[in-house]
Amino acid sequence: MTIIGVLFLIGIVFLGFEVFLPGGILGVFGGLALLGGCVMAFVGYGVGGGGLAILTAFLLVVAVLYFEFAILPKTAIGKRLFLHAAVDGTSSVARATDLVGQLGTTATALAPSGYIVIDGRRHEAFSRGGFLEAGAAVKVVATDNFRLIVIPESS
Repeated sequence: MTIIGVLFLIGIVFLGFEVFLPGGILGVFGGLALLGGCVMAFVGYGVGGGGLAILTAFLLVVAVLYFEFAILPKTAIGKRLFLHAAVDGTSSVARATDLVGQLGTTATALAPSGYIVIDGRRHEAFSRGGFLEAGAAVKVVATDNFRLIVIPESS
């Protein structure tokens, strides 16, 4: 009985420390310790003892996970442990679609890729009309992921 309790205790402690030292090693060893405790309970106490051990292990794991992910993040230690920063801003794709129809000038030669300037901002562009010299007037006709598709303004 003592070795079963020790294995369960080691398993739960290792699973608990997995939050502080992520990587999976402590989680695997904790799971193996719990499994070993369940096997020893089956061997020593039969089906009834083994079933009780599995139920106990399951409830302990649920309790540890609940503590780690529902209670711990609200504590002072948890607030320093877990990331809470949110990403601000919009994706470049969302801003690029707003540029369709805008006029700009090529900052570099587009052969067929290069850079254009619209409202003082540089953007990567692809010329649908082939080679364009630097300083040529262009119109944005579409977007392709983070790249603008342009044609010469006279087209």
